[in-house]
Amino acid sequence: MTIRVLITDDHKVVRRGLRGFLELDPALEVVGEASNGEEAVAMAQHLAPDVVLMDLLMPVMDGIEATRQIRKETPDVEVVALTSVLEDASVTGAIKAGAIGYLLKTTDADELCEAIKAAAAGQVQLAPEAALRLMREVRAPESPEALTEQLTEREVEVLKLIARGKANKQIARELFVAMSTIKTHVNNLYRKLNVTSRTQAALYAARIGLVSPEEISEETR
Repeated sequence: MTIRVLITDDHKVVRRGLRGFLELDPALEVVGEASNGEEAVAMAQHLAPDVVLMDLLMPVMDGIEATRQIRKETPDVEVVALTSVLEDASVTGAIKAGAIGYLLKTTDADELCEAIKAAAAGQVQLAPEAALRLMREVRAPESPEALTEQLTEREVEVLKLIARGKANKQIARELFVAMSTIKTHVNNLYRKLNVTSRTQAALYAARIGLVSPEEISEETR
């Protein structure tokens, strides 16, 4: 089963370049190209891709607003920001809007393909530079010990695995429990930590030292 990808970038040469090397991977299928955020939202609804590669600086509608609308209207579609911008406002804006990943356009082609596959499986994908910037924005207690007042031992285990880029299916297999049990743990984590996504949960874990920032994206390297 191939992973369906929608490419969004206002530069035609960039879109064509991305399509060119993504289509070399038999596991990926480029189902469309959008030149701005408004087009991306409409195409995401029509084409139902698994992953949208989203540039952030575009005319008509920027990538952050497009990400917000896609995640609201088509929540099964994952969004990975792929940009040359590494400003705090852009990084935090994309993640708060619901992007599961934030990668730079300097990312190696093979790494990008693997990151798309991982994102489709629900794994957090962050460039190390983006992770460090995002950690400053996450409100968290000062140490892992403080978690014991909020989370159960099993919830801490699940949080670590989320932060290390594991999807629910992988976590269930590693902990020898049902997928439904993991989903319950994840929902409890979101509520207790006051976060709304796997990416925010992973950053929370890195901020308090439960995992290192590098571990957040270790699955893609």
